[in-house]
Amino acid sequence: MLTKAVYFASLLLLFCSTSVLAQTQTMRVATYNTRYDNKSDTVNAWNKRLPVIADLVQFHDFDIFGTQEVLHHQLEGMAGELPTYGYIGVGRDDGKQAGEYAAVFFKKDKYKLLKQGNFWLSETPEKPGKGWDADFPRVCTWGQFRDQNSGFEFFLFNVHFDHRGEKARQESVKLILKKVQEIAKKAPVILMGDFNFDQRDEKYKTMTASTLKDAYEITAIRYAPRGTFNGFEATRKSDGRIDHIWLSPDFKVSKYGILTDTYANGLFPSDHFPVLAEVKYEVKKK
Repeated sequence: MLTKAVYFASLLLLFCSTSVLAQTQTMRVATYNTRYDNKSDTVNAWNKRLPVIADLVQFHDFDIFGTQEVLHHQLEGMAGELPTYGYIGVGRDDGKQAGEYAAVFFKKDKYKLLKQGNFWLSETPEKPGKGWDADFPRVCTWGQFRDQNSGFEFFLFNVHFDHRGEKARQESVKLILKKVQEIAKKAPVILMGDFNFDQRDEKYKTMTASTLKDAYEITAIRYAPRGTFNGFEATRKSDGRIDHIWLSPDFKVSKYGILTDTYANGLFPSDHFPVLAEVKYEVKKK
């Protein structure tokens, strides 16, 4: 009897030790093309949309998220509305403040920024400029972060592919996968952004053939009533997803959502819907 008691006590101790050694943590990550400040957007003007976007971010409790199309004054406006978030990024035109950003916002009390950088989707990625047949310069902003509570470290890459250049998008897929490998090496990776191709495209298949997986495909719970682009049109019907969140095998996805929130009689906060993924990862304690 004593031997059995010792045996079961040992099993209990082993179970408790394992529980301490591997703890599951949750992170809410999102990508959001918030649309540039276009002066012809009258009813959808930026000054009307900004407070709604800020409320949306806070209500859905984004921990860390990537933005696309944000101009410098929009970035300052968002930072003012979201004082608990820090951000990283540069303007795509000059690597400073000119042109659209692919800025990353993160909760300052939750994450410590360890490293940051930018590269351009072009034949010369280390300097600002257009690549291949792209209409505009396209930049990728990345950061290495540490969860200040668990110590978990990961890389996040945020990007906006060209909307017209087919060759540019093809080459950008190759470049982004190469750069992710070079920069993050074997560390956990989140890659997000407006890729301007949907799930039926050959470039999407190239992405899924890599080690990164689409959060939409691996989630336990999915809410995707529409595609991710709405064009400010309530009647637009599409299931095309051009805004994506890609994850390394370090992450599991418990929930995925295309957030179709509206305001003021059915207006959209942007011409894209934000995409949110609740991801889980294990932290091993020594």
